[in-house]
Amino acid sequence: MTKMLSKSQQAYQWIKERIAGQTYTPGYRLVLGTIAGELDMSVVPVREAIRQLEAEGLVHFEHNVGARVAMVDDTQYRHSMEALSILEGSATAMSARHLTADDLRLARAINAQMIDTLDHFDPPAFTRLNQQFHAALIAPCPNPRLHELVTLEMARLNRLRDSTFSFVPGRAHESVREHEHIVALIENGAQTSEIERAARDHHSATLDAYLTKEHPDEAVGMHVH
Repeated sequence: MTKMLSKSQQAYQWIKERIAGQTYTPGYRLVLGTIAGELDMSVVPVREAIRQLEAEGLVHFEHNVGARVAMVDDTQYRHSMEALSILEGSATAMSARHLTADDLRLARAINAQMIDTLDHFDPPAFTRLNQQFHAALIAPCPNPRLHELVTLEMARLNRLRDSTFSFVPGRAHESVREHEHIVALIENGAQTSEIERAARDHHSATLDAYLTKEHPDEAVGMHVH
């Protein structure tokens, strides 16, 4: 039983990585036998993995067709990103006066790791570091409910899309520069309203970059600051 669970999890990670990296794009048909052959395992753990991915909304079953990579509902993604920009902007501003020099050094160290990944870009790894960076800046937020809401919304975004940077890799270079700007504002004792705006615009710019790439007709002028 343990072995089966292990194989199922291997298949799950393998398929999920290919969906995230767009090897398996939305609408791609997932043939159990083919995947099982590539992984050198039976179809049973592959079927279990696909059921798990279906529960997460990444895979959709169609009658007479089988499993396909789900078409992404950009409306949900857009709403989550807009909500996160507001929530995290506020949380970052409220945390600013509580961040120590060590906290800011940690944020800068994480951002340095993000810069190191740019030459051999790995979107999921960059996204994990990005989340660590933002988590470090809101860690001392004096409003625990706000902190919780930011964490929940970030987890929801992960379920909707593994990495926005898979779609707009060029955005990563701008993102790390904006990180440095936010840290510098906090370090220099900028007004909380200025910190909030910088953090909020940072998320909005990522959403704008994605919409410009995926939905150019809808993106123009959508976010005016």
